[in-house]
Amino acid sequence: MEELLARAADWMATANKTIAFTGAGVSTESGIPDFRSAGGLWSRYNPAEYGTLGAFLSNPAKVWEMLAEMEEVFDTSPNSGHVALAELEVEGALAGIITQNVDGLHQAAGSRHVVEFHGSGRTYSCLTCGASYPRATVRALAVPPKCTHVVSGTHCDAILKPDVVFFDEMIPPKAIAAAEQLVQGADLILVAGTSCEVFPAAEIPQQVRRQGGRIVEINLEPAAQLRPDLSLIGGFSAVTSNLRELWLARRS
Repeated sequence: MEELLARAADWMATANKTIAFTGAGVSTESGIPDFRSAGGLWSRYNPAEYGTLGAFLSNPAKVWEMLAEMEEVFDTSPNSGHVALAELEVEGALAGIITQNVDGLHQAAGSRHVVEFHGSGRTYSCLTCGASYPRATVRALAVPPKCTHVVSGTHCDAILKPDVVFFDEMIPPKAIAAAEQLVQGADLILVAGTSCEVFPAAEIPQQVRRQGGRIVEINLEPAAQLRPDLSLIGGFSAVTSNLRELWLARRS
């Protein structure tokens, strides 16, 4: 493992542009279970019934049974792996992060250039009048939370939706554009905490490969779909922190 870490650190030291691509596995050490794991939300809530925009539009109160539980899961803090990525950005080793996560932990750790490819659980929107709300405001409302925006002298009162991308929704054009901009010119990508099975996000590491870049995997188990140039198998926090220390040693 030490030899593999050293090689990855060497690649970072010589790369023109390094980016990171993260998934649910980077937040499990913060207490947020992978939705697809045995204890995850999708083991108890059928995604077709609770994870689509169609389901939300049909019965938003029912979908909020699951969303309320998801809200409780997000009461957590960044782990040392999140912090290590944020420090690598500040130190000039990392150009930014594209994440499939909606928990906001990268930003909470201090990362500044974060593309939330699947949306954000930190804000909510009214699909009727378009009003937007921060998470703190929504959490003070009863479940399911309703829009308090006044329209033509009366409260809108429609049920709010988190700004996450449901399974049958398109990726927001702004997220696609921001991800494409970050990938442009990248010759090294750190892929952490994801099996790379959800498309179109899973294409992001392969785009780096197609433009001549390398893929370094940081996962508890190898991702069969990824085909990395180097696999660092272990816990996200430990591997990422050790990688940063080795990179710092090569920079000095």
